[in-house]
Amino acid sequence: MEVIFNEKAPAAIGPYSQAYRVGDLVFTSGQIPVDPATGNVVDGGIEEQTHRVCQNLQLVLEAAGGDLTKVVKTTCFLKEMSDFAAFNGVYAQYFTAKPARSCVAVKQLPKDVLVEIECIAQIG
Repeated sequence: MEVIFNEKAPAAIGPYSQAYRVGDLVFTSGQIPVDPATGNVVDGGIEEQTHRVCQNLQLVLEAAGGDLTKVVKTTCFLKEMSDFAAFNGVYAQYFTAKPARSCVAVKQLPKDVLVEIECIAQIG
């Protein structure tokens, strides 16, 4: 197992790693819409927050030698299922390979954000 870390991506806000590489697979921790430059949640609604989350995932995957086109599975957490259509519009711009996905609404997310995404990608 290899710990994956990208200093350009937001640092973990708890006792966990940004990602782990095991063989040809990378397992990311959930990314939330934190601006890596400021450490703050980005301003805006679900669309702005989804853009930032996807950009953060891209940064983590780059540190492992991959990118979003190699993602095979995502798990998506929304604060409000009423944001599903707007979320999908942004998500589709980043996950063009259409990986397998689960998407659920949850009561609350860290820092009271609207969205969190984790993924599994094939590297190599």
